[in-house]
Amino acid sequence: MNYLKTAILLAGLTALFMGVGYLIGGRSGATIAFLVAAAMNLFSYWNADRMVLSMTGAHEVDERTAPEFVAMVRELSQRAGLPMPRVYLIDDPQPNAFATGRNPENAAVAATTGLLNMLSREEIAGVMAHELAHVQNRDTLIMTITATIAGAISMLAQFGMFFGGGNRENNGGLGIVGSLLMVIVAPIAAMLVQMAISRTREYAADRRGAEICGRPVWLASALAKIDNAAHQIPNEAAERNPAVAHMFIINPLSGERMDNLFSTHPATANRIAALERFAAEAGGGWGSGAGGGGTGGGQSGGWSGGRAAAARPERPVPRSGPWGGGGAPRRGPWG
Repeated sequence: MNYLKTAILLAGLTALFMGVGYLIGGRSGATIAFLVAAAMNLFSYWNADRMVLSMTGAHEVDERTAPEFVAMVRELSQRAGLPMPRVYLIDDPQPNAFATGRNPENAAVAATTGLLNMLSREEIAGVMAHELAHVQNRDTLIMTITATIAGAISMLAQFGMFFGGGNRENNGGLGIVGSLLMVIVAPIAAMLVQMAISRTREYAADRRGAEICGRPVWLASALAKIDNAAHQIPNEAAERNPAVAHMFIINPLSGERMDNLFSTHPATANRIAALERFAAEAGGGWGSGAGGGGTGGGQSGGWSGGRAAAARPERPVPRSGPWGGGGAPRRGPWG
């Protein structure tokens, strides 16, 4: 049912693109927009992952340049029964992450350096398990194509202000008023569709991610920290390209711009509550809440025990290295 809903929403996004084309160029404009949308969908299928990685400034890493981080992703991939994805890092202080790629065999996962610096090893495992869940659920292609079309709608709407938007024959006599409405309404409508698509995916990825890493508490704790930091630390790449915001695990936009008028993600508190309920239902070694840790029951999988950081910290506090608590600072996995 979720896939049917997503297909309907993607069709609506394409129709919106055609509608903007009609306002700019009448029937011929709508036809051209349809052909462009079809070409963009085809292009996105093969290339959108590279476009998104480039837009966010991600660079690929391997066992030599980020041994611990890559080893973590490899172990989580094995636990999920997935091929090893390409692994990327984004030089950005805001903790966040996303996945992309047209299928599990051509997937990529990306995390910011802020994520590795601010979160414990267990929390990072929870985040990357969530991203691998998106890969396993085949959400990444849909989310990437959505970002591409939504961005194109915003650009086309702005383009229409200068070329054809004021042509009374093309927009039914609305003139400059119709053009202004197009510039304002079309991007907001595209954002609402993005929001609907993203929200159908996040809860399922949270639950599956908790199963992959073995402890819902790790992901719940990470979500709380990332959400808190996202309101304090700007993500410059996402601010420049807000159409990719829905791909991140937490909305990366600071809220200082109108792009953040509607959130593309479910409320973080609701996601944490869902993970807490899942942990309570599963029982045993799954942990008992966002503030708890892996103290009960046996360990799930190959991850070491120990308590995750508190899920609702007052402020995001940089740790002494990306893999957890005490001892001397360790060299980060990005080299």
